[in-house]
Amino acid sequence: MLSSSVTILHDNAAHGEDSYLVRDLGGHAFLDAVMDGVSGRRGAEASQAVRDELAAAALTSSEDVVAVLSEMNERLYRRSLGPLWLTTVSATLYLDGRLYVIGIGDSPVLLIQSSAHHYLAGGVRGFGYMGVAGAIGASPKLLRLLRTEMTLEPGARVVLATDGITDNITTDELVQLVRRAATPDEAVAHLRTMLMARQRQDRSPTPLGDRFRHDDRTAIVRFFCASA
Repeated sequence: MLSSSVTILHDNAAHGEDSYLVRDLGGHAFLDAVMDGVSGRRGAEASQAVRDELAAAALTSSEDVVAVLSEMNERLYRRSLGPLWLTTVSATLYLDGRLYVIGIGDSPVLLIQSSAHHYLAGGVRGFGYMGVAGAIGASPKLLRLLRTEMTLEPGARVVLATDGITDNITTDELVQLVRRAATPDEAVAHLRTMLMARQRQDRSPTPLGDRFRHDDRTAIVRFFCASA
C-alpha cells in the first residue's frame, strides 16, 4: 500500500465547463476525477452533475464507479432526449493497493515514472470527444469506456487533465515538468506559470498549432510514495 499527496490546478474562467473531484475514501484510498463539459452541449451542467454523483456514491470497487457513470449517461441522455448534455470523464480509483482507471473522452490520465510515461486514458487530441459515443450523455448506452488497472511503485506520479492543459503544453513538457518537481505543489506551480506565460504571449508549441487555446484548465497531480 502506498500513500500519496495531491495538488489541483483549476481555472474555469474561459467557459465554466470543467469540474473535478478529489475524494478521500480512507486508508490511503481515493477517487480523483476530471470532467470536461462539451461547449454548446450544456457542458457545465453535465460535468457538475457527474461530479456530484461521484462525490455522493458509495464506492467500494471500480464497478461502483462504472455503475455511476452508466446511470449518469442514461440520465443525461434521457433528460435532453438526445445528446444535448455532454461531458468527458476520466477517473482514477486507488483501492487496496491497485490503481483503477476509468475514462470516456479525451481527458488524459498520464502515468509518469522515472524512466517511462504512459497514457492510461485519453492522450490523443480529439480522442472520441465529439464523436457520437465520445462523451457521457452522447448515447443511451455508455460506449467507448476505457478501463485499466495496475499496481504502482513508489515514486509513480499520475496526472489527470483537461484539454485546456494538453492543448497548450506538449506531453514531453508536461512529463519533464512533473518529473523535476519535488512535490505536487511545485509541479502545479510550474504548470501554472508556464500556462500564464503562454497565454500572455498567445503562443503554444508548434506541434499544438502555435496559437494559445483559451479553454478551461484543470489538472490533478498526485505523487505516490511508500507508506511510513
